[in-house]
Amino acid sequence: MEEVKQLVTDIKNKNLKPIYLLMGEEAYYIDKISDFIEDNVLAEEEKGFNQMVLYGRDVTIEDIVGHAKRFPMMADKQVVIVKEAQDLARTIDKLASYAENPQPSTVLVLCYKYKSVDKRKAVYKKIKKTGVVFESKKLYDNQVPDWIRRTLSTKGYKIAPKASQMLVEFLGTDLSKINNELEKLQIILPEGTEITPLHIEENIGISKDYNNFELRKAIGARDDAKAFKIVNYFGENPKDNPMVVTVSLLFNFFSQLLQLHGMTDKSPRSVAAALRVNPYFVNEYLEAARNFPMRKVSGVIGTLREFDVRGKGVNSNVVPQKDLLKEMLVRILN
Repeated sequence: MEEVKQLVTDIKNKNLKPIYLLMGEEAYYIDKISDFIEDNVLAEEEKGFNQMVLYGRDVTIEDIVGHAKRFPMMADKQVVIVKEAQDLARTIDKLASYAENPQPSTVLVLCYKYKSVDKRKAVYKKIKKTGVVFESKKLYDNQVPDWIRRTLSTKGYKIAPKASQMLVEFLGTDLSKINNELEKLQIILPEGTEITPLHIEENIGISKDYNNFELRKAIGARDDAKAFKIVNYFGENPKDNPMVVTVSLLFNFFSQLLQLHGMTDKSPRSVAAALRVNPYFVNEYLEAARNFPMRKVSGVIGTLREFDVRGKGVNSNVVPQKDLLKEMLVRILN
């Protein structure tokens, strides 16, 4: 992310602002930038008197301003980091008067996670004017595999497309969770390794053969035997394979097939760009489109909507997940 790189570069070059508002749904970059400031702005011998970490649930805006207005001791700067600043959401606007004229010798960092400060508020506008506002947005599912690839590349590793897809399917778009698993792999595997589905299975515990990615592939290829084998596995291991996730991923897949049917240019490059998928997987989509004409795709989407509701127990008798999955698969493949 270019904005993050520029922020880090500025901090390294001591081009510091008096206030940093780090906000947004994706906590990963907020933590990374905050940690970088905590580790790099002050020398170790300066931190004892001039660096403090506060928590939003334990302090008031008045406390924060009081700390921020202090002068550093035997140093040019002091650093005040407020973690979980979203706990101050009701009173955050009280910081506006300080943000208008912040202490130049203080670096105040507000870690406002999982949400954003209202951009109409005075505090937002004044911090934007005198400091830095960084908004950390959630990545879309289709953006995360490329993030994984780039993150590993900086550490000297590669990853197979299927392996990155397995991580996204199992861990979602939470970059902190994904990064934790990547760091485990980097401890186990030597630099220069290409991480494969087998590495993921052996070290993280995600099955390379029984997962939603393989189910999607089997359905698209109309490989009934394999699809039912995977569904049986899901039924036997419902905690690791919740039906709501399976239905959601299949719904996205068939929605993409519907979009593919409407395209005039079905060249691999155009399909990859339009569907926002890795070119590595384009042939699977093209095969699935051949096996599922547009009318059938529309019917499958209707079926998936029905089973999404039934799987959540809405207006339905309680049916074991295993039986629901089998019935859903029969309806999709027939």
